[in-house]
Amino acid sequence: MNILLLGYGKMGQLIGQISESRGHQIVGKINIDNRSDLDSLNPEQIDVAIEFSQPEAAVENIKWALDRHIPILSGTTGWLATKPEIEKLTLESNGTFFYASNYSIGVNIFFKVNEFLAKLINESGSYKASVEEIHHTAKLDAPSGTAITLAEGIIDSINSLKGWNLSEDSTDSEQSLPITSKRVDPAPGTHIIRYESEIDTIEISHTAHSRQGFALGAILVAEWIHGKKGVLSMDDFLSF
Repeated sequence: MNILLLGYGKMGQLIGQISESRGHQIVGKINIDNRSDLDSLNPEQIDVAIEFSQPEAAVENIKWALDRHIPILSGTTGWLATKPEIEKLTLESNGTFFYASNYSIGVNIFFKVNEFLAKLINESGSYKASVEEIHHTAKLDAPSGTAITLAEGIIDSINSLKGWNLSEDSTDSEQSLPITSKRVDPAPGTHIIRYESEIDTIEISHTAHSRQGFALGAILVAEWIHGKKGVLSMDDFLSF
């Protein structure tokens, strides 16, 4: 499989290494310094693009691939206000776009556990929910995309919650789920869901020990996506 890497930071480099170890070929390694190299690439020789860049570059990268009928998967966070536009473009062009805030298989299992627990908590009505996430200091967006996905899973399941807010914000409402974002080195990623009452505290957490799980998950999706069309997600990939 011929893979184009859009974004060649730490994640892009690791994805490239694992891809080559699985017998794939990297046909381009694009970052902010060599974006003009895209002009020399033949889209017909690219099977899939894997996009892990920066929020300000993600939309342009994704559009570039969709305009050339290249299936693309993205793991960049911090740009999702534009996601409906990308989904519309995907459908109009009969293209292939896959997005996940986190490609780790373990994290996506954690998403399901989070939703299940939130539904149980909703029936009791006596717990105050919160989310805490810890990442390395090079991570620019806060809260993380993973934390937002977890928050959305809780909000969709607990009737009293209408939205989320960063705990540093002035918003303090019983209808708003607080998210605390911390930046500490080294920290590939920890996410903690906490439910507190006067009687007890319930916590579930996921801690990544390295970026390996994120990178391998992205490559597995890239291998799976061949021949598929439309707007896809980890639910489609995992089918549970």
